[in-house]
Order: sequence, then structure tokens, then C-alpha cells
Amino acid sequence: MSTNKETTIIPFLEKLMARRRRLPSQLASDIGVSHPTVGRWMSGEDVPSTTSCRKLAEYSGVSVEEVLSISGHLPTITQAPTAEWPEFRDYAIRKYPNELDEDIIIMIEDLIERRRDKQRAR
Repeated sequence: MSTNKETTIIPFLEKLMARRRRLPSQLASDIGVSHPTVGRWMSGEDVPSTTSCRKLAEYSGVSVEEVLSISGHLPTITQAPTAEWPEFRDYAIRKYPNELDEDIIIMIEDLIERRRDKQRAR
């Protein structure tokens, strides 16, 4: 399955791996797919299946519909302004541009991810 739609999944995966500080092989292990599968997604040769989209949604905290849309399985979702909280990094940089350095932001993001993982495990 090689179409031009899959290129939108690449930035999503790159951002997800950067946020969780994971390599492609680690992401593959975390969501239960093979490393070559993630490699094909990252190179644009393939897109995640609907099952993998569900796993990516759960892992990333993004809605299943959005991941399916990014992967080309659903029509593009237009983002309406929402009252959602921004990602911590975006919020911290806007709110405290001079007070928080990169190490502190990473530490807090790590704590947030651990709490999310605990909540998912329940």
C-alpha cells in the first residue's frame, strides 16, 4: 500500500518518538509491531493498519479518529479550535520562557507520561 497520503504519518511518528524519547525499534516494541514495520511507516512505504492506528492512538493519547485520519484511513479531520490543554512543552515555553530549561521540561514530561501509563494500566 503505497500512496502519497502516508507522508502525513511520518511527522506524527517523529513527534511521538521525540516526545517519548524512543527510537523506532523501541516504539515498535512498545506498540507490539515489528521494527521493519515501523521502518516502512517512517520511510513512507506503508501506513499503519487500522489495528496499529488504535495502538498508536492509545500510546500517544491522540484520538483514534485523528490517527486514522493522519494515516489516510479516514478523511482529513479539520481542527476546530478547542478548549483542550496544550502539550506541556508548548505551555511551559509560552508561560515560562526564561524560567524552565530543557532538562526541567523533559523531567516533567517524563513524570506526565509515567502518570498516563499508570492510568492506562488500571
